[in-house]
Amino acid sequence: MSDRDYDPYARLDPVPSFPLASDDVADGQPLPAALFGSDVGGQDRSPQLTWSDPPAGTKSFAVTVYDPDAPTGSGFWHWAVADIPASVTSLAGGGPLPDGAVVLPNELRQPAFTGATPPEGTGVHRYYVVVHAVDVDSLGIDPQATPAVLGFNLHFHTLGRAILVGTGEFGGASA
Repeated sequence: MSDRDYDPYARLDPVPSFPLASDDVADGQPLPAALFGSDVGGQDRSPQLTWSDPPAGTKSFAVTVYDPDAPTGSGFWHWAVADIPASVTSLAGGGPLPDGAVVLPNELRQPAFTGATPPEGTGVHRYYVVVHAVDVDSLGIDPQATPAVLGFNLHFHTLGRAILVGTGEFGGASA
């Protein structure tokens, strides 16, 4: 297995999937320019997402965007949002988040979405866009915590997971 075959969710306990769609992210396809970083010609715009039929008992959602192919040894978290109310089933691209949602700092230490910016010579990167169905109203995570802390807490509270994987490579925003 190559590094590019690594699935960051494969080692977690299996949970049911539920439908996830996006006007911006098509599974296995390149991301649109708007979802790339502003320093490489993109807009740092978060993706539009719509989901349905989460598992029974869902009390909130979390949304993450993660690049396991970043040349860091630990990947790169682009976005981590917790405590999205269970009544919410879509997020507008680049739009406001619902009241109560907590945005954690990404790898750039900004509580925001940061777009894809694959370095030259690192090949095609995968961007795991994941909606996690959660069994509590609030995970109670410190808003300054890292996305890895969110992931740790999600391990114990995830009822279901919906995943889309977009791709990107150096120069992708201008392609």
